[in-house]
Amino acid sequence: MRSFILVAILSLAVSAVAQSPEPASPPLAKLDAIGFALVHPLFEADYMCSEHFEGQLKFPGDDLGADCLVTGGLSTDESSGFSKFYKTDGKSNEDWYGWNVPVLAPITGTVVRIHLNPAVNKPGEMCKPPASFVVFKHDDGLMVLVAHVADVAVKEGDKVTAGQPFAKVGNNGFSRSPHIHIGAWRDKTPLQIRFDLRAKGLLRKKN
Repeated sequence: MRSFILVAILSLAVSAVAQSPEPASPPLAKLDAIGFALVHPLFEADYMCSEHFEGQLKFPGDDLGADCLVTGGLSTDESSGFSKFYKTDGKSNEDWYGWNVPVLAPITGTVVRIHLNPAVNKPGEMCKPPASFVVFKHDDGLMVLVAHVADVAVKEGDKVTAGQPFAKVGNNGFSRSPHIHIGAWRDKTPLQIRFDLRAKGLLRKKN
C-alpha cells in the first residue's frame, strides 16, 4: 500500500512539472554573451562600483558603464572600522574619501577627446551635463570614457600608459557626489567593464 501511495505522489509531481509554464526569461546560458573591456583599476585606493544595466542609458560611454566611489573608514591596519564613502555627513565634497583622489588611466592608448565642465556640484545636487570627461583610444579600436574628473593633466593627442595618473576625482555634470564614471565601446557597441584584478593586486603590493 505504501509503495502504491509513493508512486501516485511521484506521478503527480512529474505531471505538475511537465505542465509548469516556461520561465519568464531564458536561462543565462542561452543569452548572447556581452562583450567586455578589461581595464586598469581607476584608483590605488579601494573602491566600489554601481553598474549601468543594458539599455539603462543608451549612449556610447554610458551603456553598460559603471559609477565608482572610493571607500574608506577602516583603521590603518584594517583591524577595525567598516567601508563607507564619507567621513561625517557627506554634505561637503571634502568630506568624501574620493574627493581629489588621483584617477588612473584605464588603458594604454591615446587621449582623443577632452571636455571640461568648470562647475563644481554640491553633494546631493546635480548640475547640467555633460560632465568633465576624457576619452582614450587603444590601438585595437577600444574606446574608454572616464567622466566627472577634475584637474585633468593630459591633453588631446597625448599617449598614456594604463595605470598612469591623469586627473583627480571631481563632482560635476550629472553627478550627486564625488565619483568617477567609466564606460567602454568598440565600433559603437557598448562593452561591459571588467577591472584587471591582477593589476589591483600589484597596486596593493606597491602600497
